[in-house]
Amino acid sequence: MDKRQQNLKKVKESSFQTGNKRLNKSVIVGSIIATIIAFTPLFYSLHESVPTTKVWSTFLFTYDSGYWEDAQYAMWIYTGKFLPLMFLIIWFFTCRHWWYHVLLIPIIMYSFQIVHSFRAETLYIDQNQILILLPVLVLVVPSIYLIRAKMFNKINTADKTLEELEEEFMIKPKSFWGKLKQYF
Repeated sequence: MDKRQQNLKKVKESSFQTGNKRLNKSVIVGSIIATIIAFTPLFYSLHESVPTTKVWSTFLFTYDSGYWEDAQYAMWIYTGKFLPLMFLIIWFFTCRHWWYHVLLIPIIMYSFQIVHSFRAETLYIDQNQILILLPVLVLVVPSIYLIRAKMFNKINTADKTLEELEEEFMIKPKSFWGKLKQYF
């Protein structure tokens, strides 16, 4: 009986340590994400420190603005595309709702715009995006519709509201630390 109690004690201790490791990782990742979001006004205003010349030379690199003809204007374009993309990616990886795959559509759209703006020799930057997004739309929209249809099927058979079903599909933390972790 003593060996069994000792084994149970070891299992409890190892699971407690594993839980602390997960909590520490969650706190670190949450702190990094919160810091990135807090610094976004600084990231947005970084383009103001770029000179208004066609070629921007630093000790690390030389940037030729090419089609934009102004390095500061080009950096303003890039930050205007990169920051929403960054927010959407953070939202995608931290979202606990059933519909989070729909966020792939604007993520791909902003990614396409950034890549296309680097190739700024073309005259129209934000054109023909639907052709690139169409394969993603073909995959994501029907899958989201199927999830929604399953939810409505459960509503009709179980007499639950949409909010109750969405809450049922959400990941719920069980402990106090899990609830705290939900916000970070």
